[in-house]
Amino acid sequence: MRTVTVRPSLVVAVGLVGGFAVARYTGRRELGGLVFALAGARGARRWASAAGPGAAAAMTAVYATAMGVSHPLAKKLGAWPSVLAVTAVTAVAAELVERRGAKV
Repeated sequence: MRTVTVRPSLVVAVGLVGGFAVARYTGRRELGGLVFALAGARGARRWASAAGPGAAAAMTAVYATAMGVSHPLAKKLGAWPSVLAVTAVTAVAAELVERRGAKV
């Protein structure tokens, strides 16, 4: 059986953008939160295997903080631009951890 490799930036995008889209278009924040949490768990496993538990903890914190930061940022930029901005920053960080196996 073949294993499919999913880029960490895609996992971050699914969690942040996908979670926001699900919450917004279904009107059910808990469903968006579920998407966010599942992607975060997938990302944490990936970061741990790529760079160790310390990097996984740090990237999980970055991922969660991105969601928190998007809320006040949305008041300045708008909802979608805010989500896209924090997703871009978090996706770059996720790729750097993956590619370098660096401790964050």
